[in-house]
Amino acid sequence: MPHFTIEYSANLDGRVDIGAACEVVRKAAVETGIFPLGGIRVRAIRCEHYAIADNRQDYGFLDMLLRIGEGRDLPTRQKAGEQIFQALSKHLDPVFAASKFALSFDMQINDKDTSWKRNNIHDALKVETANG
Repeated sequence: MPHFTIEYSANLDGRVDIGAACEVVRKAAVETGIFPLGGIRVRAIRCEHYAIADNRQDYGFLDMLLRIGEGRDLPTRQKAGEQIFQALSKHLDPVFAASKFALSFDMQINDKDTSWKRNNIHDALKVETANG
């Protein structure tokens, strides 16, 4: 962990480079210094069907959910969340300037007793680091 899931309205196609937005989030997560590099995942899901406010077709949204494991105190989570949100928000400034747009970000803590994982990326990164 952390795992980021981005859902976005299909009308952002051509206005937002979603791959670049994912990279902004990934980089910001690394820069917080609190997440293991091998656990970071950022994925984006295009929402073809959606309705916003009074259903004007030019309204857009990007909603991001971050799931993290237990063990970080509230101030640490808040600082990291703010850092990540500000990086993504800044990246999306042109969208805010050109259209009606909603950006949201929520963080959830997974209960370790009901969360299963299998990941050999951590070990691969350790080997790469050890071998230069």
